[in-house]
Amino acid sequence: MKQYSAILIGAGLRGVAYTDKMKAMEEKFKLIAVAEPLEGRRNFVKEKHGIADEMCFNSWEEILAKPKMADIAVICTMDAMHYEPTMKAIELGYDILLEKPLAPTSRECAEMLLAAEKRGVKILVCHVLRYTPFFKTIKELVMKGTVGKIMSVVHVEAVGNVHQSHSYVRGNWHSEEETAPMLLAKCCHDLDIIQWILDEPCEKVQSFGKLSYFTPENAPVGVPKRCIEGCPIEDTCPYNSVKLYLESKDNSWFRSACTKGIAKKKIPTDDEVIEALKTTDYGLCVFRANNNVVDHQTVNMQFKSGATATLTMNAFNKGGRYIRIFGTKGELFANMGDDRIQLYTFEDKKHVEIPVVKIDESIKSGHGGGDAGLIVELYDYLSGSYNGFCAADIDISVKNHLIGFAAEKSRKNDSVENIDKYFEEYGIVNK
Repeated sequence: MKQYSAILIGAGLRGVAYTDKMKAMEEKFKLIAVAEPLEGRRNFVKEKHGIADEMCFNSWEEILAKPKMADIAVICTMDAMHYEPTMKAIELGYDILLEKPLAPTSRECAEMLLAAEKRGVKILVCHVLRYTPFFKTIKELVMKGTVGKIMSVVHVEAVGNVHQSHSYVRGNWHSEEETAPMLLAKCCHDLDIIQWILDEPCEKVQSFGKLSYFTPENAPVGVPKRCIEGCPIEDTCPYNSVKLYLESKDNSWFRSACTKGIAKKKIPTDDEVIEALKTTDYGLCVFRANNNVVDHQTVNMQFKSGATATLTMNAFNKGGRYIRIFGTKGELFANMGDDRIQLYTFEDKKHVEIPVVKIDESIKSGHGGGDAGLIVELYDYLSGSYNGFCAADIDISVKNHLIGFAAEKSRKNDSVENIDKYFEEYGIVNK
């Protein structure tokens, strides 16, 4: 059995998650180098994988200035930093495992695809929800024809009010200009799932949405810029950063995220959290933050067969995902937080409950098994022995990303976008 060597570019939460899965499959993968500007994160990966000092680098530029040193480049930098290291890794001939979203612009996404095709390298994109038992079961039911020909899909991405405040108001993805539109940063998973379930080209897209609630106009009277400065509604506000990051000791993910660049060790101290609340965006009142991404959005899609789909992204909920599929033979409803998929078939008028493993779809849980499933299939995908149905390569991922960018164009221009024409602008054929 061939063991694939890999380099990691970006040792944040996602990079560590994927390489942890690789370490659990040591007969198949070996991480030999890491590039990460934060010393603590770089050393954490170095020690975990036994990487030599000379194979640890401060930046992607440093590691990719070297001749190709491994089979795979695992690229998990921030969204806006994917393009340049990916293009350089393609040039060097690396096969790539690339975190999503691919890039913050349509042009960069398209150029990645065209460059990979020209160089003949394989790129597997981290659409991890495809690999969860939940969505794999739904896909298998559709493939078997259980619901017949799909007429319509309704899919909801319930972001969760606290997750919205952490990631998209205070956090890394608060700004379209700095990262990507909300539809790409959060919902490229969901756009991908919809297309994967239907398995046909999208022809038209229309979108509506805006930032309505997390704005200065909605700030309660007398609230300060930072929660830690003493807020008159601190006891009742669900977004109180002191409660979320300092007082809640069981949320290590939140605490480590808010102290990035401050904490000296993986587990931050209270003093380090306090410093973060005084100096970083994580301490800002959610109504006085620097955010500009939408907090609710709807996307309407029409596909080649005439099937329609609606994606709704909304921050005002507990969190989770659910999907309803309407077919010519039956109707399916599934909530990712449940342990059953509900199926009603027309011919026998039966309601059937199909058991699935109840999962936690969050990042810290490994996306309900999706992270591990991705790495398992990565091996077969690279070795040429792949016969599964979950892998999202660069071709389909770019097309699904472009649907998202076309939806953003629709939202901003109050238009209906023709996907064939939109793809043609970037040299991509919609098929």
